Amino acid sequence: MKQPREGEFITVKSYKHDGSLHRTWRDTMVLKTSEQSIIGCNDHTLVIESDGRRWVTREAAIVYYHQHFWFNIVAMIRKRGVTYYCNLASPYVMDKEALKYIDYDLDIKMFPDGEKRLLDLDEYEVHSRRYNYPVEIDRILKYNIQELVRWIEEKKGPFNPAFIDIWYERYCQLSHRKRYK
Repeated sequence: MKQPREGEFITVKSYKHDGSLHRTWRDTMVLKTSEQSIIGCNDHTLVIESDGRRWVTREAAIVYYHQHFWFNIVAMIRKRGVTYYCNLASPYVMDKEALKYIDYDLDIKMFPDGEKRLLDLDEYEVHSRRYNYPVEIDRILKYNIQELVRWIEEKKGPFNPAFIDIWYERYCQLSHRKRYK
């Protein structure tokens, strides 16, 4: 499968552990691909929930997917600063249809002031029982929460303000939009 090219649009699909579709993002613009990662941007992107509900993202967000880490990162660019929403999820796979991953419920949200919150523990517990998550998945996810917190503390990758500036600027160039940041 060939990698999508800069400026192309892809669909992103998240699934649950049992293979059921969870959520679809239409038209994520690809900003960069490498052997291991894809950086993109969602900006007023249509999102379709598994129950058919539809909504549109409110602001530009730089999205980061990796093939070796069990998380993906959404950096929402807001007037008060960047808010991060990090999904604990399987590494992505790319096929002709979409970029795909399994969502494992747990999320870390980081606010512009640096406050971090681990979200959806209750949902994780319920789904862990319902979908019978293997012990190995639980271990991998706990390790990746620690890895994600380390990235946040070290301002690694998407948590580095320069990363967001560079990729938001590239998005503005490709989409012919004015920066509002």
